Amino acid sequence: MKLLWPTVAAVVLLAAPAHISALNDAGPALPPVETLLQRIAETSAKADENEQAFQERYFFMRTRVTEYRNSKGEVKKREEKKRENDPLQQARAAKPQSSGAKSPPAVGTKTNEAVSETHSNMRGKAFEKSDFAPDSDLLGRFEFTVTGREVLNGRPALIVDFQPAEKKLPERNFKDRFINKAAGRVWVDEEDYALVKADLHLTEKVNVVGGLVGAVWKFTFGFIRERMPDGLWFTRNSNWHLEGRELFVLRTVDYHEEKTDVRKVF
Repeated sequence: MKLLWPTVAAVVLLAAPAHISALNDAGPALPPVETLLQRIAETSAKADENEQAFQERYFFMRTRVTEYRNSKGEVKKREEKKRENDPLQQARAAKPQSSGAKSPPAVGTKTNEAVSETHSNMRGKAFEKSDFAPDSDLLGRFEFTVTGREVLNGRPALIVDFQPAEKKLPERNFKDRFINKAAGRVWVDEEDYALVKADLHLTEKVNVVGGLVGAVWKFTFGFIRERMPDGLWFTRNSNWHLEGRELFVLRTVDYHEEKTDVRKVF
């Protein structure tokens, strides 16, 4: 279930300005909700530009680990994939080659996979960013509360809790069923208005294909992002945990992704 949850978190913050309240703490007054949502929208619109610039300037190793467990909690399948992002090698590969010269190897991608004897399809559909565009169809799906602020990595962040709106919400597909039952908390950088941290979960069971093929009754997700000195943001790590049923077999899936050895090269 490779979901673009950072995108989902941004969407739910933009989805329902009519259902938001703000609570003051002992520190400076919290910004108006309308201002907060507008600034988050502006930052989210530049997410692709930020990601491209980060990949062009920074070396990093990305590791993805997915583990599938049976009803007894035993790991029956484990996948590990590593990818090296090396802008220097990309730059060398992009240089024109003299006649007869051999092309350099493909840009640094190293993969290591370990697979056991079993297989699971409890991954769901990989959503596209366009699936979560903050259009009118998503308005009014959530209720929000700005609860205060917290310092993360030396920078103040606004804390926002959200939950599904208490009304009947449209459910036309699997994406809608997940979004409508998402709740949790996100932290928004008070200077850049970028998402810094998120903890999300399902509020109730989600059926997959009418409940006959499977169901997901527990899903939690979290991520942490960091800001580099040049102002670019990146996701340091993300994790999700899923418990459900595939046909008549109980499945548990854990996913962890992390970027390490992050350093600027350009």
